[in-house]
Amino acid sequence: MHPSEEIFCTKSSKLRGKTIIMGITGSVAASECFATIRELVRHGAKVIPVMSGDAQELVTPVSLEFASGNAAITKITAQAEHVSLLGDRSVADLFLIYPATANTISKIAQGIDDTPVTTMATVAMGSGVPMVIAPAMHDSMFRNPALQKNIEYLKDNGVMFLGPHIIDLRAKVVSKEEVIAWVFKLMSKNDLKGKKVLVIGGRSEEPIDSMRIITNRSTGLMAVHIAERAFERGAEVELWMGGCSVLLPEHIKTERFETVDDLMGMVKKIDHGVVIVPAALADFASVTKKGKISSDETITLELKPVPKVLPAIRKKCKNVIGFKAESGLDRDSLIGKARSRMETYGLAAVVANDIDAAGKTSSSAIMVTKDESKDISGTKANVADSILDMCAELP
Repeated sequence: MHPSEEIFCTKSSKLRGKTIIMGITGSVAASECFATIRELVRHGAKVIPVMSGDAQELVTPVSLEFASGNAAITKITAQAEHVSLLGDRSVADLFLIYPATANTISKIAQGIDDTPVTTMATVAMGSGVPMVIAPAMHDSMFRNPALQKNIEYLKDNGVMFLGPHIIDLRAKVVSKEEVIAWVFKLMSKNDLKGKKVLVIGGRSEEPIDSMRIITNRSTGLMAVHIAERAFERGAEVELWMGGCSVLLPEHIKTERFETVDDLMGMVKKIDHGVVIVPAALADFASVTKKGKISSDETITLELKPVPKVLPAIRKKCKNVIGFKAESGLDRDSLIGKARSRMETYGLAAVVANDIDAAGKTSSSAIMVTKDESKDISGTKANVADSILDMCAELP
């Protein structure tokens, strides 16, 4: 058994049955391709590396064969690899160049195919295989007018570009996480295309004094799963996140809030077709004391109610999905609480959670709509997909 088989589909089967040809060119960022290949394999993809001569001076074909389980293509032979992999009877679902140098990008735009990577690109563009390019170079090279003209030409002819991210005068290649997210999106069923989705998650943090806050244990993980899966399924996604304990996706537009008042100030910007609100928001806030409360004194906190956010959101969007978390209720009582919230605020649905049965990466959840209540318990990723299945049916 090849070592790559040990990690095959260990994270998901989202890319199972998909073949990705990865072109690697002579940027120092070529060192990133090993980890990116491994991540694609963990999600089920078959990855075939193709290397330019300059790339082989930075990473070895042997290391990429270890990463992928497939021999790296370092030259075009009598087997006509470019045609068999990317021609009209292509076995490939995607040609990804990661990283791409200025030299390679310009050669592709001009139809020059003097390396295995550029030859593959010529055939992919001619046969219509989707092509994605992730540039990496110095910022001054990226800003070269000739290169920018070539990039625009390629975009106009259906080539997708990821990044680069300009950091410290470097046009840096996108992270493997961003690559994976876009590959998922390109390979998805795309059933949310055309929908503009806002996800509001995390926890509110209401100040007691200049240092201390009242908050809760929400991690924000459910909101991230919903936002990521909505993105992958074709939606235009925005994420508003309060306090959280998870990494936020670089590829999704994100705004942060701390208090319920902060969030209320943001509501006026809502122009989305669907708003999903798994956020854990405070019902009360403390009357804030200036400075730091002394640890030597006994204090009494004065709590005041904060505005209800869902009604304000509902005024801006007709398709709002709320959440209702309860503890110690039987199923019928939990559904009753959720349905009451749905009817009171005019929501499209409410996801009812039993927090006593939830885990860090799983959720005990019931989707409550006007017509039914459906158990959607499982991993938070699966719960996210169940919620988005409903969103796909909303007008």
